[in-house]
Amino acid sequence: MNVAVLNQTEFDSQVLKQEGVTLVDFYADWCGPCKVIAPSLEQLKEDFDGKANVVKLNADDEPEVLAKYGVRGLPTLMLFKNGEPIDMKVGVQPYKSLKSLLEKHV
Repeated sequence: MNVAVLNQTEFDSQVLKQEGVTLVDFYADWCGPCKVIAPSLEQLKEDFDGKANVVKLNADDEPEVLAKYGVRGLPTLMLFKNGEPIDMKVGVQPYKSLKSLLEKHV
């Protein structure tokens, strides 16, 4: 179960216009810490299947979205609920921290 990488149009439809909870990983292919958390995101996608969505957005491909949400460091993990940003973590986060963040909002 791979985490989908969204473009700006997909971000609008699958995050901003979506009901429920979505965790967005703002990442870049060259970002070492982004690679470190990738397995945790895969696990979260599996663990929260049907309860929350987990997606990625490539920072290099979608700078307008990063600017809109004030993303300045990578990885940035932003939690959206019903299309609105409700929480954010910057940097490598342990799996348990991300799991409890999702559990608090689903």
